Amino acid sequence: MIIALDAMGGDHAPAAEVAGALAAVRAAPLDVLLVGDPARLRAELRRAGATGRDRLEVVAASEVVTMDDHPAAAFRAKRDSSLRVAFDRVKAGDAAAVVSAGNSGAVLAHALFVLGRLPGVERPAICTVFPTPHGPVTLCDAGANVDVKPSMLAQFALLGAAYDRVAHHRARPRVGLLCNGTEADKGTELTRAAHALLAGLPDDAGVRYLGYVEGTALFRGAVDVIATDGFTGNVVLKTAEGLAEAFLGLVRRELDGTARGRVGAAVVAPTLSALRRQIHFAETGGALLVGVDGVVAVCHGRSDATAVKNGLLRAREFVAGEVVTRLAAAVRSLAASPGQGQPG
Repeated sequence: MIIALDAMGGDHAPAAEVAGALAAVRAAPLDVLLVGDPARLRAELRRAGATGRDRLEVVAASEVVTMDDHPAAAFRAKRDSSLRVAFDRVKAGDAAAVVSAGNSGAVLAHALFVLGRLPGVERPAICTVFPTPHGPVTLCDAGANVDVKPSMLAQFALLGAAYDRVAHHRARPRVGLLCNGTEADKGTELTRAAHALLAGLPDDAGVRYLGYVEGTALFRGAVDVIATDGFTGNVVLKTAEGLAEAFLGLVRRELDGTARGRVGAAVVAPTLSALRRQIHFAETGGALLVGVDGVVAVCHGRSDATAVKNGLLRAREFVAGEVVTRLAAAVRSLAASPGQGQPG
């Protein structure tokens, strides 16, 4: 399996991308195309100790899409960017997936323009997964679409449910629409209109829609999938990441504050390390951009080598599990549901 990696997109590129790719190909049967500045990539490969036996290939690209670039403008103006070349390789059949820690809006734009949408999908979205004491919870959209219509928001619920069925094998995921309360009169015009669409789903739609849910539902096991717009979803994602880091930091500070606590810290250190691995974005790898006709994994902008490695391995799982084919089938099965409308 060959995966194209945008080796210039992340905050720590290309060092993190090269080190992560090297770790990935040494951990799994995988080939990686390192797309970017050949001189810098080869220098990083030498620094990382790569050899001719490592399944890495440098693919030249003379431009970089930055975090400050407008997504659509970058697609039009930077035709030889590392992101564009990576997508072109997938379109040509030379790679099975794209992985990028770069500008997520630009990733979405390139995916739309180069790969296209799955039939019936109005706008692709990012699915991310939160580990909870009750099992994984899927959040859709986690940042791809800031301004949405009710039909898009309703479809994020369906895309999230389709992803959940594929990734977590739940036959009929419980779906909630993120809101500031559970009462029917809560929310905005957007959420109320999307709620009306979702409430009209038939019983055989493969989704158990529970209505509005508050943010606390994310960790309480009340639902399997939470749908929201990309602006809110990204705020939730970043807040949860910050809270997890702060919580572990507070625990460590309290344990280190007294002699008795320091003794206890030695006992609980393995547990805290295991917990950190569960909740840290570097360990979860890339989030899937659902709704496009190809596998696209979006990594955190601050991804280090571990995060890039896990993003590549995650993309490999998506390809091996035929996620796109199964998502397309799920979308088709729901296309005739009452009130869902047609793609705009």
